Order: sequence, then structure tokens, then C-alpha cells
Amino acid sequence: MNPRPINFRTLDLNLLRVFNEVMVERNVTRAAERLAMSQPAVSNALRRLRQATHAELFVPTSTGVMPTAQAQALWPVVRQALASLRQALAPQDFDARHEERRFTLAMADATAALFLPVLADALQREQAQVDLRVVSLTSRDPRPLLEQGEVDAALGFFPDVKSALETEGDGALTRLEPLYTCRYQAVMRRGHRLAAEGALTLDAYCEALHLRVNFAGRPQGFVDDALAKLGRRRRVLITVSQFATAGAMVQQSDLITVLPRSYVPATGFAAELVMRDLPFEMPRIDVGLLWHRRHEQDTAQHWLRGTLRQAATAVAGNLH
Repeated sequence: MNPRPINFRTLDLNLLRVFNEVMVERNVTRAAERLAMSQPAVSNALRRLRQATHAELFVPTSTGVMPTAQAQALWPVVRQALASLRQALAPQDFDARHEERRFTLAMADATAALFLPVLADALQREQAQVDLRVVSLTSRDPRPLLEQGEVDAALGFFPDVKSALETEGDGALTRLEPLYTCRYQAVMRRGHRLAAEGALTLDAYCEALHLRVNFAGRPQGFVDDALAKLGRRRRVLITVSQFATAGAMVQQSDLITVLPRSYVPATGFAAELVMRDLPFEMPRIDVGLLWHRRHEQDTAQHWLRGTLRQAATAVAGNLH
């Protein structure tokens, strides 16, 4: 049975602003505060929107509300429409010192460890009134997060996305801008038996016990792919989803892991770790900034990307 049509002529467009804030906050009370409305007024607006759309948009949870599939499908359209209206009606430059704006970034913990201290310093110096939220990456392809409006930008190493965008050309809906490059290194505790043997050999590497970092849910990692090309395998004892966990575990065990060289100083115990070049070829880590094209003309998003580029310049300088 086809869904009942929405009477757009009688739809109060203010309801869409309320819907957008509740989608961002996942909490009616916090959305009401941001909208300068009462909590009952927001609840009433959601009731009216539910009646207008003939669909349940939110279900209560212990901490607020959770959007339904219908709400998730509607949100990207509403966000883009509101952003276009904001830009058309108020196209002035974004002033981070006087305008409140919430941004959500997606990045792995290794990237966050490098970027967030620099970003925090920059935001404090600028006295920016923004609310910056960081969520963990769970995929090497965060384009769905951008398309659904769940994040404003993603930072990280996205080789599959880069290949896809090159194929799509000018028709691509997302943009990927390179920021800086680093390399993978084998990492072990200073007392590990291989730490005293100098350069790692392929045989010694494959014979060791390993800890793998896999936050994207792939059946195997880049290291396993590289070894497979040589007809070799490694013995992975444990797989974790965060680089921070991997660093802490190898510091206290005889496992070997592979980490971005840039991340090791950020562990806080780099002096207790030893890095070695891998005895096989690995792709370099090209960290990039990924965003959706619908934000191209948004002045606040321009400011965000500019701030991230400046932070990346500082991060790259700290790597040398």
C-alpha cells in the first residue's frame, strides 16, 4: 500500500527546523534549548510533524529519542534545504567568535590524537563559539555518513574512496583533499627479543605473534594484503578496533603491531616502544579531508575546512 501523500501547501516549515535540531541532539530537551523553545512546544511540533508525514519519526529511549528509518531518510533532504535557505537569506561570512554552530567530525583515534590538541588550541585562541564533536570511524568509506548528514567532515586514510572519486570525476558528490602523508611502522616493546636484532627480516616478522588493528570491519588488514602478495602470512593473536589499545597492549606484551609512525609519539609512552621498518612494501598513509559537495557554499563549513587545513599544516610540521 502506498504511503499517504503529504499536503505541502499546509505544512508549517518551522516544523522542519524543529525536526533538524532533534535529529542533531537526539534529545527533545536539548533541542528545545537550542531553539529557544519550551520542551512541550518542541514535543507538540513533533506531534504535528508526525501527523503531517503520517509516519513515526522518533521512538523514546532512556537518554532521549532515536530516529526511525523514515526520519533517517528524510533528514539529509531537510538538512540540505535548510542549509541552502540559510545561505541564500544570510550569506554573510561566518564569524566563529560570535556565532554558535555545531560540527561533527569522524576520524580514527590515531588521527584524533594528533589533530585534537592542535584544534583545541586553535579554537581557544580564536575564542570560537563552536561545539565540535568527534565520532569514531568504523569504516574506510565514510561517504554514507556524509550523505546522511551524520557528520560534517571525515579525516583519515581512505584509499578506496580516492579510487572511487577518481572514477566518478566531476560528478562525485564528495570531495577528498590531501592533508599530509606518513608511513606504517612495526611497533614492539623495548624489551622484545626482536628489538635487539636491528632490522626486521620477513621471516622474523612472520614468525612473531601479532596484534592487528581493524576498525573498519574488514576480514583482513593492509598488512595481511601486503603479505598475501608475497605468499606469506602472519599469526594474529588478537584484533582490536583502536590504535590506542594496540599501543598499550604491545607495551605490556610480546606482541608486535603496526601503527602509523606519526601516532607513536602521541601514545604518551613512546620511549618504551621500538619502531622498525616493515620488511615488505606497504602503501603510504595519505591522510585526507572528506566532505560533501552540498556544503561547498556554506560559509561556516568553509571556516571549518580552513581550520582543519591549518591544523593539518601544524600536525605535518610536528612530524618532522
